[in-house]
Amino acid sequence: MTGRDGGADLHPIGNSPVVILVRPQLADNVGACARAMANGGLFHLRLVAPRDGWPQEKAWRMASGADRILDAATVHPTVADAVADLHHVFATCPRPRHIVKPVLTARGAAAELREIATRDLRAGLLFGPERAGLDNDDMAEADSLVRFPLNPAFMSLNLAQAVMVMAYEWWTAGDGTPPRTLMTNETQVATKGRLDNFLTHLVDQLDACGFLRNQPKRPGMIRNLRHLFQRGEVTDQELRTLHGVVTELAIGRRQRGRLETDDSA
Repeated sequence: MTGRDGGADLHPIGNSPVVILVRPQLADNVGACARAMANGGLFHLRLVAPRDGWPQEKAWRMASGADRILDAATVHPTVADAVADLHHVFATCPRPRHIVKPVLTARGAAAELREIATRDLRAGLLFGPERAGLDNDDMAEADSLVRFPLNPAFMSLNLAQAVMVMAYEWWTAGDGTPPRTLMTNETQVATKGRLDNFLTHLVDQLDACGFLRNQPKRPGMIRNLRHLFQRGEVTDQELRTLHGVVTELAIGRRQRGRLETDDSA
């Protein structure tokens, strides 16, 4: 093939599963699958009897830089040939019928794939043709089936979307990213001491302006303010801004007070 710049510097990451596209019909879809694979750290791609032959330049255009996955892809005449060197095969199947095999969710399959990888065994993921999916003979080559738990009223996925679901689950099964973080950029979460210092400043000014003049309610109002600011992770920059706000309000109150005194004189 010509006209390609090599794309991203992709390479196999560990003992990742092989993605096997069975009788894919459109080169564009093969390219989109390669892009999805790259997102999830998958690299090994095998094509079984692609309808329009291989290679196809459209695939590289659609891959959006995942060129090396396509460069390394291999073509096989049958599913049996494509899985011959693998130890475990999972087949994606939206509606398994008349088949007795374990059926896993995408997340469950990813967990099993990770466990298989730790034993230095090779695994593969079968994806069927765009129009009809895998047939019974294709699924006979698989140890387990994978069915995505989606809206039962509409479970239609295109080929690249199906690959993306599995690529995502494979990646997250081995990823340590915490489920929730706070983006603080160039600042940091304020310590309790700094937060307490601000609350003291705020309460002092609220006393000075008379907001806390109802003595029976004062303790509860202060507690509510404390709960408000303790509820989230306030940053140092936010506290500096709030200090400035309170200070400027105090200055403005004093200036208005002087002006009112001057006017009355």
